[in-house]
Amino acid sequence: MPKPRKPLADVFLNVPYDRPFQNLCLAYISGISAFGLVPRATLEIPSGARRLDRILQLIQSCQYSVHDLSRVELDGKRRATPRFNMPFELGLAVAWAKISATGHTWFVYESRIRRLSKSLSDLDGTDAHIHSATVKGVFRELCNAFVGEDRHPTIQQMRKIYQDVSDTLPVILKQAGTNTIYTARTFKDICIAARASADKNVPKPIARKRLKR
Repeated sequence: MPKPRKPLADVFLNVPYDRPFQNLCLAYISGISAFGLVPRATLEIPSGARRLDRILQLIQSCQYSVHDLSRVELDGKRRATPRFNMPFELGLAVAWAKISATGHTWFVYESRIRRLSKSLSDLDGTDAHIHSATVKGVFRELCNAFVGEDRHPTIQQMRKIYQDVSDTLPVILKQAGTNTIYTARTFKDICIAARASADKNVPKPIARKRLKR
């Protein structure tokens, strides 16, 4: 009798939601999907829900979380304001990892070496994954973070998924009636496209057979 399929692990994706970050966001979705994992984000949370409670529930439902702190900076609007959402959600994930009975693994991403020790000194001793604000850098550091997963996609395979998603994006945006990837529907449709491409381009791991003695 075949064993039931192992459910796909969810990854809480904590990134800035703005146009300059769009390519890196698509890279995260494509790369995470390449490992057979499922990206999740606060974009999924209904506007009428109590947001903080739902964010915490979402983090608790995920085995992993990825936190990109490369854009913790003053925004360009009048009365410039620092962006605290990313470090705040990282704090929630760190706290959950400490008390969770089922376990939670979190990863921190940055674009510059050693900046984390200045922007968030409480994390001194934590090795941040430095992606240098490039798509290739995101892929490289996802490979380093998820090296223990069953799937081992190459950078080239992740790039192919990213290209497939980018090619499909205009249709996704048109069907959703928007010009941004940061809505609940577009995020979901992008994840579906990334998973379909991953299933096509990344070989599934071969089940190991137990050797007879």
